[in-house]
Amino acid sequence: MNDDKQITAAILIIGDEILSGRTRDQNTSHIASKLSSTGITLCEVRIIPDVEIQIVESVNTLRARYDYVFTTGGIGPTHDDITADSIARAFGVPIDVDDRALEMMRKRYREEDLRCQRLRMARIPAGAELIENSISHTPGFMLENVIVMAGIPQIMRAMLDCILPCLRSAEPFMTVTIRVFAPESQIAIPLKELQQQFDDLMLGSYPFFEHNRLGADLVLRSTNSSSLSEAKILLMAKLGSDKLDPRIVEVCGSSDDVGEDPGK
Repeated sequence: MNDDKQITAAILIIGDEILSGRTRDQNTSHIASKLSSTGITLCEVRIIPDVEIQIVESVNTLRARYDYVFTTGGIGPTHDDITADSIARAFGVPIDVDDRALEMMRKRYREEDLRCQRLRMARIPAGAELIENSISHTPGFMLENVIVMAGIPQIMRAMLDCILPCLRSAEPFMTVTIRVFAPESQIAIPLKELQQQFDDLMLGSYPFFEHNRLGADLVLRSTNSSSLSEAKILLMAKLGSDKLDPRIVEVCGSSDDVGEDPGK
């Protein structure tokens, strides 16, 4: 674990469909944006297949290294949905149908429908707290510092919105982006000089090619608004007005809603 000045997290994306390219990962950017806005620092993202031993090893490694681990995928009703069982094995606890989960699921399903495969989604590792799901009413869960959520973007977002207020947080990051039309080689030295001036600033350069011109989005991030404002002014002065795009914007992050089958 880390001190109170920084709260850290990792994302563990679980699913063969992500690794095969069949399904596009939409969850990482959304979770990252939400964590940033609550002051939780995302330090690592892993994508692994639906293989129990890999899930167990990854969960145990990440939960020891970071304050929080967010997993997505593999909590549906089919044979390849093995995340809940793998989490139970990682913690060394039993797993069984949870009456609390059944009560949540009864808001959506008739009693005769809560059988066989669908009942798998009510199996929760012992000791876990449930995470409500306002869309399909099939819960996720949190066991110690591991947060287990669905892979479907809309459902994952509902679960994330439910659990985030319950987590420890720190000062949120503020972000400013300055767009320049110049090769990175021409702005590398001013960027290095600026970074050396500010210990509490994260500065990144992200190149692009638009309209037959090379450029870069320079992203400044900090929890200190005074440092961020000062750094922006200094960087603009260092770069020179001939290289600046007139658009200077504060970035808040967004992503599109795209869904698949409910419940997983």
